[in-house]
Amino acid sequence: MGRNEGARLSACLASLEGSGARVVYVDSGSTDDSLMIARAAGARIVELDRAAPFTAARARNAGVAALREEGLPEFVQFVDGDCALEPGWLAAGRTALEADPGIGIVTGWRTEVAPEATLYNAMAEWEWHRPAGDIAACGGDMMLRTALFEDLGGFDGAIICSEDEDLCLRVRARGLKVHRLPRVMTRHDIAMTQAGQWWRRAVRAGHGFAEVGDRHPGHFDAERRRVRFWGMGLPGAAALGALAFGPGAVLAATGLYAASWARSARRLHQEGHAPGRAAGLALLLVLSKLPNAQGMITYRLRRLRGREMKLIEYR
Repeated sequence: MGRNEGARLSACLASLEGSGARVVYVDSGSTDDSLMIARAAGARIVELDRAAPFTAARARNAGVAALREEGLPEFVQFVDGDCALEPGWLAAGRTALEADPGIGIVTGWRTEVAPEATLYNAMAEWEWHRPAGDIAACGGDMMLRTALFEDLGGFDGAIICSEDEDLCLRVRARGLKVHRLPRVMTRHDIAMTQAGQWWRRAVRAGHGFAEVGDRHPGHFDAERRRVRFWGMGLPGAAALGALAFGPGAVLAATGLYAASWARSARRLHQEGHAPGRAAGLALLLVLSKLPNAQGMITYRLRRLRGREMKLIEYR
């Protein structure tokens, strides 16, 4: 699935050559040469109706629907158009599912193709690399049994982001595991160069915290607490304090943010990041609570007003 991925889509489809897999590309209103690239690669193409809002969940469900027409395979692998599958992953994922019927979803590590290009790319690389083993949830690059996917009714098309977390939680509610293998699964090309892109991506994450957290009480609780304190409560208290007591309140809040930044920078340095890179990543972590808060508030306002949830794009 993809939208205006261009060369990234070409790399994605090339990574599937010779795999023997039936490839379906679902396009969400691309205006570049994505459809031509997909046709040249021999993929079956599904073009989503532009009259309905685009979501990743809707696109993934449409891909499975296309497979269903010719008979579903035993397993299905989802991969975004800006990712390339690592050689050997399909066999490794299939082997893991065949060996353990208790695994509902199997995934691996996603890694960035150019993590050193920008601080934003480096942040994405840091986010992707999490411990292997049984996990709470994973991103959209995943493999699972199609029978399970059908039984669950697929992805929830009403969710505009974090639909992958929602599916994982529904799988775990069936008593099945979400398992990450200790190997690279996909190489992702986020190609993020602007602060505005990073901000919108963080807004989308906050929207997901609120929406999926509402659907699955207890999930994303820690993330929402941090956003409420650092992204809502502390800025609000500083503003009110400044009105009542003067600039000292702002200085006190700034001191708390600085302390949080120092703790994060120290931890990232201990994880192996160079001091300068650790400092930059820590700054993004601290600042991210503000766009996260925007996303959470956006979700809440949309829900209160009964408005349709709309996709938040960062590219």
